[in-house]
Amino acid sequence: MDHLDLPQLCAARGTVHLPGSKSLSNRLLLLAALATGRTELGDLLLSDDTARMLAALRVLGVGVAPGEGKTLCITGVAGDFPVRAADLFLGNAGTAFRPLTAVLALARGDYRLSGVPRMHERPIGDLVDALRQLGAEISYLGVEGFPPLLIHPPRPCPNDVVQVRGDVSSQFLTGLLMALPLRGVETTVEVVGELISRPYIDITLASMARFGVEVRRDGWRRFTVPASSAYRSPGLVQVEGDASSASYFLALGAIGGGPLRVEGIGPDSIQGDVRFADALSAMGAQISAGAHWIEAAAPLAGRLRGIDLDCNHIPDAAMTLATTALFADGPTTLRHIASWRVKETDRIAAMATELRKLGASVEEGADYLRIDPPVGGLHAVAIDTYDDHRMAMACSLAALGTPLRINDPQTVAKTFPDYFARFAEVGQAVPVIAIDGTSASGKGTIATRVAQALGWHYLDSGALYRLTALAARRAGTAWDDEDAVAAIAAGLDVEFGDHAILLAGEEVSDAIRSEEISVGASRVAALPAVRAALLFRQRAFRRSPGLVADGRDMGSVVFPDAMTKVFLTASVEMRAMRRHKQLIEKGMAASIEDLLLDLRERDERDSQRSVAPMQQGADAELLDTTDHTIDSAVAQVLDWIGKGPQKR
Repeated sequence: MDHLDLPQLCAARGTVHLPGSKSLSNRLLLLAALATGRTELGDLLLSDDTARMLAALRVLGVGVAPGEGKTLCITGVAGDFPVRAADLFLGNAGTAFRPLTAVLALARGDYRLSGVPRMHERPIGDLVDALRQLGAEISYLGVEGFPPLLIHPPRPCPNDVVQVRGDVSSQFLTGLLMALPLRGVETTVEVVGELISRPYIDITLASMARFGVEVRRDGWRRFTVPASSAYRSPGLVQVEGDASSASYFLALGAIGGGPLRVEGIGPDSIQGDVRFADALSAMGAQISAGAHWIEAAAPLAGRLRGIDLDCNHIPDAAMTLATTALFADGPTTLRHIASWRVKETDRIAAMATELRKLGASVEEGADYLRIDPPVGGLHAVAIDTYDDHRMAMACSLAALGTPLRINDPQTVAKTFPDYFARFAEVGQAVPVIAIDGTSASGKGTIATRVAQALGWHYLDSGALYRLTALAARRAGTAWDDEDAVAAIAAGLDVEFGDHAILLAGEEVSDAIRSEEISVGASRVAALPAVRAALLFRQRAFRRSPGLVADGRDMGSVVFPDAMTKVFLTASVEMRAMRRHKQLIEKGMAASIEDLLLDLRERDERDSQRSVAPMQQGADAELLDTTDHTIDSAVAQVLDWIGKGPQKR
């Protein structure tokens, strides 16, 4: 799937059971592999990142097998991998690449570590420099300071103190700490500079402790691993729900009304991103929690408010605050987020770009973002995800303010493969009524009246095809030149007013209703590339409080989840009479006979075409308007959708 279209949501509420934490899953997998004994891991995250770690462990000779229920059994190697030479491909999984680099650098083998192109752009020099202080033999196979790497057995080294920078990535310190018990020598790590993403070090220390290694810590500057340290299996280990993933749903509840509850994690979690709930509370959201759940709802009165926050304690979840800021009163400033620049993409630059597309004013710094929400509402745009799972998930929250297209949505498989399915379960999409039918059956008039009765938006999708035909004619483009017409459709400058349709600022309501343009509209509508170009354009009309969409494919392709679908028809004689009356009232000459012939030919052409033939959908209500007045037809449609007079 190259894109996913998200409808605008009018509310979000419900319950989500979280997948296992990525940070915990990959740490626990590696520790279980290094330990003595057999470890059962429950609720392990199944995703691209953990798949990379598991594949690497299998190649290295670690026993991996299904356990009882949903557990996975790891048979540890007691710190000594049986496979002494291997070529490991680790994708873009930093939680696998950095710790494995450290562990294999202190092992006794020859290993090549590589990943996707983006992983080869993510710095690892500070970790390599630290490991070389301990005798590691590591070579760069590409650019100095970056993967891929070639690792050989370490040389003897008496050093018991090693220094590592802490201001680029906490994964460097994590990797060192996890590897040091393999030395058998008491070793102290001194952190140079400010240690960022400290909560992830807490996760590392807590995970090591579960496997029997207690690290002595002197603030955030010195960490000592005792000489007697050795990993031992604790037996069964349950993986907490992912706190970073929880942030998306907690934000949905805070923006979309809620309450929305996430299960599998509580306020006492060892994951630092659990404090995202505190940030939402500071913005005015209602937060409640139990031992294994957290719940968020919108403020009791008013909207969320912007905040100025040091995000060092929630480095990943802070991305969710960037899109939450779109729905707050006043600016939001996120500080100390420099680590974003060396993640799956440069997240500061990427987030600034996508927020600006949505209409926000964004100030970008070396380690901060300031976001001023849009003044006139969010723009319906296509969001680029940069092969970054968190960009896809964080930006999805904008659907609470506008329809969205998410490009490359499958990138969420890195940590949350079924994210968008869960998103759909708790989000309540803006309702749609789809009205289709034969030409001159009254669908435009009836759809307009239904929209007025409900106070909803109205979409004349046929007008978009007519506008495309008119714009192509004015550009001198043949209607059968599919690629050229599709390009025109994608760039249409269209504005719908109360009683006007503007093309490039010019009123064209009458021009697009001419018989010539009607024929052209039917021809361009048969072109698959044109229909694809206009698909998201049509979906962008789905705005609160609701939409009445008139035209072909509305209930089958464009809005298959429409709450009510109606197909209108009438005898060809009645339709010809109605069209004749319309033309005469406009002072245009018309012949009943000619109109009858035209309608019969059009019906035949529309019903036989290979793309989007005109036909009643299986789930659509059929309304024959031959003997109906406009008022009675509108009343029938309103009755079907439960908004009309009460049945007696």
